[in-house]
This record gives sequence, structure tokens and C-alpha cells, in this order.
Amino acid sequence: QVHLVESGGGSVQGGGSLILSCAASTNTFSSYTVSWFRQAPGKERTEVSCTNWGHPAGSTSVADSVKDRFTTTRHNANRTVHLQMNSLKPEDTAVYYCAATVRRCGASESDYEYWGQGTQVTVSS
Repeated sequence: QVHLVESGGGSVQGGGSLILSCAASTNTFSSYTVSWFRQAPGKERTEVSCTNWGHPAGSTSVADSVKDRFTTTRHNANRTVHLQMNSLKPEDTAVYYCAATVRRCGASESDYEYWGQGTQVTVSS
């Protein structure tokens, strides 16, 4: 069982920045691919970034829609994954979730066995 806890959400004005963190409970953290997803009101949940399992750290990827503004980093020793979000826009407003799977990046959402409770990000114009 893997317990994931997100933190770092909040309210920010457009153009601002936030760093989200995902902390995992498992000692086998490096064996899990971890992704950030987001779900805006009335919309489907979409993947924002992914970091593959591996040691010291697997490869990372970020969705094309945010790759010029968002970066993700992973620290296996601390069992954390971070999402740095810059130049935030009102359309980035969503609940952000981290999720873990034993599969590689590119897995479908249904392959993610473990999910955090989500953290709200609100960007005002």
C-alpha cells in the first residue's frame, strides 16, 4: 500500500508561481512511476507530468500544454515528487492529484493504483 499526500496548493494571481509536493509513504518509492494529474471544474482529469520509476531517478515528461511553464522533479531519497508551476494562468485552476503506478509513463489513468487526496490550485486573473 502506498499513501500519497499532496501539499502546496493555494490561491495565486495570474503570472504567479506555486510548487506542489507529493510525499509517499512507501520505502519502495523508486519502484513507482509517479504522475501529476489535474481536474478542472466540469472537465475530465488530465495528466500534467510523469516521472518514471528508477534509481537514482527515472525520466520525466511534462504535457505539451504546460511544458514551457511547468517542471517536475523527483527525489527518491525523500520519497517526494514536486511540480513547479510558473506563469500560472486562470485556466490552470484545478484540483491537482499525484498518483503512482508500477507501470511506465504512458500508462492509462486506470493503471494508477494509488492516488492522493488532491490539492486545490486557484489562479485569479
